[in-house]
Amino acid sequence: MAEGKTPCGIEIPEVFLNGPVDMQLIRNFVTGAEALGYDSLWVQEKIVGDFSMLEPVSLLCYTAALTSKLRLGTAVLLTVLRNPVQLAKSLSTLDQMSHGRLMVGVGIGFGIRRHVPLEESIFGYSGERRVRRFTEGLQVMKALWTEPLASFEGTFWKFKDVPMEPKPFQKPHPPVWFGAHREPALRRAVKYGEGWMGAGSSSTADFIKESALIRRFLDEAGRDPASFAISKRVYLAVDGNRERAERRLREWFAVRYKNADLASRVAIWGSVAECTEKLLEIVRAGAKHLVLNPVFDQMEHLELLAKEITPHLYNPCSTG
Repeated sequence: MAEGKTPCGIEIPEVFLNGPVDMQLIRNFVTGAEALGYDSLWVQEKIVGDFSMLEPVSLLCYTAALTSKLRLGTAVLLTVLRNPVQLAKSLSTLDQMSHGRLMVGVGIGFGIRRHVPLEESIFGYSGERRVRRFTEGLQVMKALWTEPLASFEGTFWKFKDVPMEPKPFQKPHPPVWFGAHREPALRRAVKYGEGWMGAGSSSTADFIKESALIRRFLDEAGRDPASFAISKRVYLAVDGNRERAERRLREWFAVRYKNADLASRVAIWGSVAECTEKLLEIVRAGAKHLVLNPVFDQMEHLELLAKEITPHLYNPCSTG
């Protein structure tokens, strides 16, 4: 990370529950984030739904044109809903357009996203052998990113001597981070990835347990922990009026996740001091990086978090 930057990323305003998509807010937010010294900007994925949420790769392409330094991350792309050949091309294009700032977060869509099997049928995919399709899709993308003439022989994809240009700007390819909860998925993150991010829809207690498993699996695999990023997305609201903050978080979660109670279990809210201490708990549990995710009053949070909270969380470190 460049000198003067915080070790934290922040979520781009991507969900619009009330009113139209606000492109001026997005422009002001991403340029403000770069000026304030955040290290990265992040997006999520939800393709079908009953509220406005922008498509993540398109949004990051737009963001790449407005910024010059910030890393650009997805957390996570549900790659089982996408064709890996087309996705490899889109992500390689984005990495070139951003001059090597892309971080590819991927996930399979289990956990609280139990609607994913339904989405798969909409996209024309079967829910059967989802894990195999997920891992093969990652291998397909990496082959197309790294081999002059890519070949792959799997259950779902078979091809030989396929060219795809341009390759990503980053070599051998953009870092791949995983979103995962269960033990087999955490093992996959260590096997195939360069990092792992605890979900925003998981609690600090979940992160403590899951990050301990990640460290164990890294040790078992003989991987250097310093080369593997451990991050956590955190939904938060800085507000001295705790009751108001929790109410607004619950209202947002009720629409975004169809579960207001989830907000009370996983989000952080309260005063500057209270939020700082709760974030430090995550840092002490092993998070090398945080993605802060305010869900309302984003411009106010952008500046407040950068000036009052993130300087107290870490010594400068890299997102890898």
